[in-house]
Amino acid sequence: MNRKKRILVTGSSGLIGSEVCRHFDALGWAVHGVDNNQREVFFGPQGNTRWNQRRLSNSLKAFTHHEIDIRDREGIIRLIPQVKPNAIVHTAAQPSHDRAAEIPFEDFDTNAMGTFNLLEATRRYSLETPFVHMSTNKVYGDAPNEIAMVELDRRFEYADSTYSNGIPETFRIDQTKHSLFGASKVSGDISVQEYGRYFNMPTVCLRGGCLTGPNHSGVELHGFLSYLIKCNLEDKEYTVFGYKGKQVRDNIHSFDVACFIEEFIRAPRVAEVYNLGGGKNNTCSVLEAFDMISAISGKPMNYKYREECRVGDHICYYSDLRKMKSHYPDWEVTKSLPMVFQEIYDAWIRRKKRAA
Repeated sequence: MNRKKRILVTGSSGLIGSEVCRHFDALGWAVHGVDNNQREVFFGPQGNTRWNQRRLSNSLKAFTHHEIDIRDREGIIRLIPQVKPNAIVHTAAQPSHDRAAEIPFEDFDTNAMGTFNLLEATRRYSLETPFVHMSTNKVYGDAPNEIAMVELDRRFEYADSTYSNGIPETFRIDQTKHSLFGASKVSGDISVQEYGRYFNMPTVCLRGGCLTGPNHSGVELHGFLSYLIKCNLEDKEYTVFGYKGKQVRDNIHSFDVACFIEEFIRAPRVAEVYNLGGGKNNTCSVLEAFDMISAISGKPMNYKYREECRVGDHICYYSDLRKMKSHYPDWEVTKSLPMVFQEIYDAWIRRKKRAA
């Protein structure tokens, strides 16, 4: 009798974690999710992800939930050999660089020590198990703001042709302001690389830009597109923080993230780093995002402007996807930006109807 392959996913009730769970369940894997709804602790009731946990339990064919905090070192060390995973995908995090300054110990213990707990538990269990870590583009701090830029009518854009395809993985992470969140994520990122290089483990850091999709519990401090679209739907005032609303991000649907993770697990490499985003074709500024959601909903965006910029915020950031595509040529971004907007809008409509 052939046993199913098993995948362990931390942050399984979150946006990327739940997408990975669904994706590998569809592939016939047994899925083990680790989540303790810490997002609600970080962001309040609007960050609650129990609804997503219930959805996974009710809809997946082979899903086991583990109510464990990744900061629980002994619990994590016990769990991994019990599950005996064929792959580990680590998406659990304190994800907001604004919130990190208010809860610095919780932020560092989650992002840095939680990641280290998982790495060491994995090493003790097996040196062969692929370990996928959801890192962040905030490991580059605000260094991307030093790139020469041009201000257009609705956005900023790189003036330096060196970055015409976006930010590459060789971009520096030193001598730059990261925010405390960025610093804790750098620690986790470097640890994942080091376990790969030092122990020859198949590890990868995916430095995500704006990861998004219909299953995001978007809040003001994290979840740019999801929260923006929710504000439009509910006629809630949205706050634009600095840069005239022309700051630019690339957006990638959680489905495309899960597809890349599948590609890596199928053909893992040692101590790799990839900038994972929607790339240049999936970019928009805040002002452009207002235009796109208003075209879908038929409602103007209600917003106010604050001249104060968020600490360490990027003026313009999008990912150079060329390294990823050269290593994994079968992978590509399949969800265009208009598709992403429509899916998120439709999901908020469904949630509103269920709550009525």
